Amino acid sequence: MTQSTDDTVSFGYTQVSPQEKTRKVGEVFSSVARKYDIMNDAMSGGMHRLWKDRFVKRVKPQAGEQILDMAGGTGDIAFRMAERGAHITVADINQDMLDVGAERALERGLGEEDGSLVFTCQNAEEVSFPANTFDAYTIAFGIRNVTHIDRALAEALRVLRPGGRFFCLEFSTVEWSGLKQAYDIYSEHLLPRMGQMIAGDADSYRYLAESIRKFPPMPAFEAMIRNAGFANTRVEPIMGGLVAIHSGWKI
Repeated sequence: MTQSTDDTVSFGYTQVSPQEKTRKVGEVFSSVARKYDIMNDAMSGGMHRLWKDRFVKRVKPQAGEQILDMAGGTGDIAFRMAERGAHITVADINQDMLDVGAERALERGLGEEDGSLVFTCQNAEEVSFPANTFDAYTIAFGIRNVTHIDRALAEALRVLRPGGRFFCLEFSTVEWSGLKQAYDIYSEHLLPRMGQMIAGDADSYRYLAESIRKFPPMPAFEAMIRNAGFANTRVEPIMGGLVAIHSGWKI
């Protein structure tokens, strides 16, 4: 689980106070912001692009829809949805990640001028938007870094309009035995070394690997989404659960 009974939460394999986790996660993403997308390609062999394409196909963004892309950081998901005519609010607790995303948006000719993208600094546990604002809420590779996941899910439900949809793309628990052993070795030993070589930061990528291992398995996280009040919850494993797409509806 993400939180223990003595009001500490996991930061990788270490238990820290909620305030300490929020600070430490912020430091991690500030450190890796400029190399984040390069590292995603290196870590996944480019597979993250296919996962994100599949994720957006499941979201089915429509022209004119208002979508909140939480932990949207560098804009990978937002750009894909904006291309389909949706209006995307990219939210992230880390301003350094948002700055990278805003720069990339300008390079693509997307931004606040045409209403396709808005970037805003937000805490997923307490967003500033009114209830019933968005048609869809997306979060990709971000929910496991939230200090209190249950609060973030409650906020997702609150800001969605009735009939709104929730989609989450996240690393999960590998169920294919051969892949599981190989992935354990890779994430434990090779990932921090890659982080050092490419981003000059082994510790941040060691945390990211540990955070994946500490995240609830697919059935448990689906239950959390359902307990938050979402209906018709579903989980779609990819590559034996290496990653998974979770979804639910606000009714």
